[in-house]
Amino acid sequence: MNPANDFAAWLHKAQAQTELVLERLLPAADTEPQRLHHAMRYVSLGGGKRLRPLLVLAAAETGRPHGDALEAAMAAVELIHVYSLVHDDLPAMDNDSLRRGKPTCHIQYDEATALLTGDALQTLAFELLSRPNGLPAQRRLQQIQTLAQASGSLGMAGGQAIDLQHVGQNMDQAQLETMHRLKTGALIRAAVALGALCCPDTDAAALAALDTYAAKLGLAFQVIDDVLDCEADTATLGKTAGKDAEADKPTYVKLMGLAAARHYAEQLTAEACAALQPFGHTAHRLHQLADFVTARRY
Repeated sequence: MNPANDFAAWLHKAQAQTELVLERLLPAADTEPQRLHHAMRYVSLGGGKRLRPLLVLAAAETGRPHGDALEAAMAAVELIHVYSLVHDDLPAMDNDSLRRGKPTCHIQYDEATALLTGDALQTLAFELLSRPNGLPAQRRLQQIQTLAQASGSLGMAGGQAIDLQHVGQNMDQAQLETMHRLKTGALIRAAVALGALCCPDTDAAALAALDTYAAKLGLAFQVIDDVLDCEADTATLGKTAGKDAEADKPTYVKLMGLAAARHYAEQLTAEACAALQPFGHTAHRLHQLADFVTARRY
């Protein structure tokens, strides 16, 4: 099979698997409180690249994962990501009306429901990781700690706080990379770690190499996001194009220009893939996902 077709088939299957896992693990829409559970399903199902659960799956291929643990990790990291999008779209944050090609949660429902939806998705993520799933308790605890640290003030939430504080201000490259290592990169690193931690045989050296890969990839992802905010249209992105420029936010394109930003993303992707050398063919999907991040158009 053509490598591109092989990856496309794997991507489609993995995205479908993620959808089925989320469908099963989210509360049913007819369970009280119905409006909240309906909103949780509205924002979580039927859209998105599913990059983070894909990274969980691909990282797990470098070892021998426990199936139940793998599904819990896939769902948990995606629920944290979706919760962050729901809150980021609120009027007090980025004030956006479109996400994944449909109205944002606070537009479809209301602001109070959006706040509660994000809160409930976040707590469900940690509940899923805490359930017995065949992994040793210490391994599950390590997963919970990894996701919690990536989500908090020294991770995603902290990165968003820095972003909000610097609207209309200039940032140098070091400051910009610090912000995005927290805002975007921390959860991508957590996704790779969660997948590896689903494998009892994955040792500390392997975890460190995978973290190097994920750190580089997380930064490349954000650089491409900045490029696409300038290059792509709203219909392609599934969210409002040009929003960062309109809000006068610091971006890689603003800092270094469009062509240089895309070249930097390609450099970061190459460095990410270089970190996978110890894993040989078992890191095949991680290599492909790195290329997918750089080449994507949405």
